[in-house]
Amino acid sequence: MKLILIGTPGAGKGTQAKKLSKYYNIAHISTGDLLREQMQLKTEMGLKIADIINSGQLVSDDIVTSLLDERIKRDDCRNGYILDGYPRNLTQAEGLSRVIGDIDKVVFIDVDDDVIIERMAGRRSCSKCGHMYHIKYNPPAKDNVCDECGENLTQRKDDNEETVRKRLSVYHEATSPIINYYKEKNILLDINGVGDIDDIFSKITDMLKEDV
Repeated sequence: MKLILIGTPGAGKGTQAKKLSKYYNIAHISTGDLLREQMQLKTEMGLKIADIINSGQLVSDDIVTSLLDERIKRDDCRNGYILDGYPRNLTQAEGLSRVIGDIDKVVFIDVDDDVIIERMAGRRSCSKCGHMYHIKYNPPAKDNVCDECGENLTQRKDDNEETVRKRLSVYHEATSPIINYYKEKNILLDINGVGDIDDIFSKITDMLKEDV
């Protein structure tokens, strides 16, 4: 099974992709994780990526495509995978099928901008194990400390309100057209992304059972 999850930054794509990956036993490929891996390694590419992301812009197609092409060749992708955060524009969407073949379904997680801003401003993450939290919706048991490994939590630089607004503006201009692109191909599933995480997951799996 090959799935794509699309939606604004902070719509919950990563959370749902992890649950779907476990449920269907397929790889979860987050282009955001691939980019952050490069930044953590502090390679020349990683430093360039950090400057772009922290300014609220999108990383170039060439960089993302090269990282993705390498990732889908790994053994854990043999049974399929979920693409989380890619494609991000119409050009990428049009070229993606030439790289990976047919796509089963595209899940669009739809959330209003105001909700996204509240969500992202409250996000905290663990730099050691990568576990994600929200100070309002999914707080750790102990304030600012990861439940999984005890490391202090941090806020990503690109999660401040000003940068989030810039990212949303870029998203609507560059990414929104792919919604119509996949809708015309009759493979788009439109999911309301506001509500309980498990309820949203159930909606997605129920719709996939009907369509895949």
